[in-house]
Amino acid sequence: MSWFRWEGEDLLLELQVQPRASRDELAGVHGERMRVRVTAPPTEGKANERLLGFLAELCAVARRDVILERGAASRTKRVRVRKPRACPPGIDTPRS
Repeated sequence: MSWFRWEGEDLLLELQVQPRASRDELAGVHGERMRVRVTAPPTEGKANERLLGFLAELCAVARRDVILERGAASRTKRVRVRKPRACPPGIDTPRS
């Protein structure tokens, strides 16, 4: 299993999130998940919101097009990006 897969035009990401980092960044593959560091603390959903905003920026979509599907209270998460216009490094675009 890879840390990403395409489901139609949507991109599904399996992530390992590290809150309270010094900067927002993709930090390489950790097992079968991409490690993502975010600056926000893991309280009151702040890290989740920062993660989704960061992914929206990377994928060139509106924040509403990035959905946390699983892992709201966990460091391991599944995120759906609807119709990304750009892809984070290491992700191949789907074949038409």
